[in-house]
Amino acid sequence: MSIEQVVDTLEDGLTVGIGGWGPRRKPMALVRAILRSDLKDLTLVSWGGADVGLLTRAGKVRKLVYAFVSLDSVPLEPNFQRARQEGTIPEVVELDEGMFMTGLQAAAQRLPFLPMRAGLGSDVLTHNPAIRTVTSPYDDATELVAVPALRLDVALVHLNRADRHGNATYLGPDPYFDDLFCMAAERAYVSCEQVVDTAGLTVDTPVQRVLLNRMMVDGVVETPHGAHFTTCTPDYERDERFQRAYAAAAAGSDEEWGAFEDRFLRGDETAYQDAVRAFAQEQA
Repeated sequence: MSIEQVVDTLEDGLTVGIGGWGPRRKPMALVRAILRSDLKDLTLVSWGGADVGLLTRAGKVRKLVYAFVSLDSVPLEPNFQRARQEGTIPEVVELDEGMFMTGLQAAAQRLPFLPMRAGLGSDVLTHNPAIRTVTSPYDDATELVAVPALRLDVALVHLNRADRHGNATYLGPDPYFDDLFCMAAERAYVSCEQVVDTAGLTVDTPVQRVLLNRMMVDGVVETPHGAHFTTCTPDYERDERFQRAYAAAAAGSDEEWGAFEDRFLRGDETAYQDAVRAFAQEQA
């Protein structure tokens, strides 16, 4: 599929899970396409980075479910920070990282909830009174948090390699729970650096790095540098110079952010990549 074909399958009001981890292997080409679209009123579920920042700044998010929103070297994603401070996200659900993972696991197993200890005695429950506790039916009678399933309408993830059927592999240090996002969703789309034949997925790569199988994926998009400016190790690392420019514009005036948008975010993905190359040449 093309980037545009994936976004054309989406509708207002959907719950969209975005894989990756903060500034690591985010499906940014798909995020940028959503940014350019007319989509609105989305529920966004993410271990957040610039994906959350961009879509909240654009007013496309009605509800945000997250465990953190960070760019690592920029501890708090500035567009997200601005949206939270100005109260422009209508509804937020902030979860402990373990609770977030457990919610995805519950959805992947088609369960209404899963019990866990994380969250007990914390303000996570104070600020999310809809999350309830349960008592173990066994002799221990332990009180546990009943973490509700994070059911997704759509999951978007980015991996290093995929075949045309939806089998996909990561080559970097961590799977970032992208398989859970796909299994928790009714539909899942994977963008990748390169589409290869199926046998090529395991050439010089351990078989266990094949994270997604074709039964978990509804569409594949080949989009080189589609995770920019996040990492896609070992294909490329995070573009720190560009991230600094993004963060400075996001933390600056509306005019500064507007200039950044005009240069990098108004056109299609090809225009974005061209603008990024020009920026890199200027900084060299």
